[in-house]
Amino acid sequence: MDELSIKIKIADREYPMKVKRKDEERLRSAGKLLNEKIKQYREQFGIDDKQDLLAMAAFDCLIDKLADDENLQVIDQTVVEKMNHLNQLVSQAL
Repeated sequence: MDELSIKIKIADREYPMKVKRKDEERLRSAGKLLNEKIKQYREQFGIDDKQDLLAMAAFDCLIDKLADDENLQVIDQTVVEKMNHLNQLVSQAL
């Protein structure tokens, strides 16, 4: 199999995991971004409790994901509308 055993450190705690080789870089980047977000909250709000920091980071990530999902829906709808318009133009030209 094409799996690696790695450890990702999040909030000063190591998490061992087995990952596909192709996913390693993405997972390491995610861990780095999460740690940066935790650091940002710690500095911004003066919070040291790891659970609170992780909860805030998780909440922030979910908000970003929901916003991205909404944007994708708008883009998908726009593409469908444009395709329908192009189909109408082609049908009229034929």
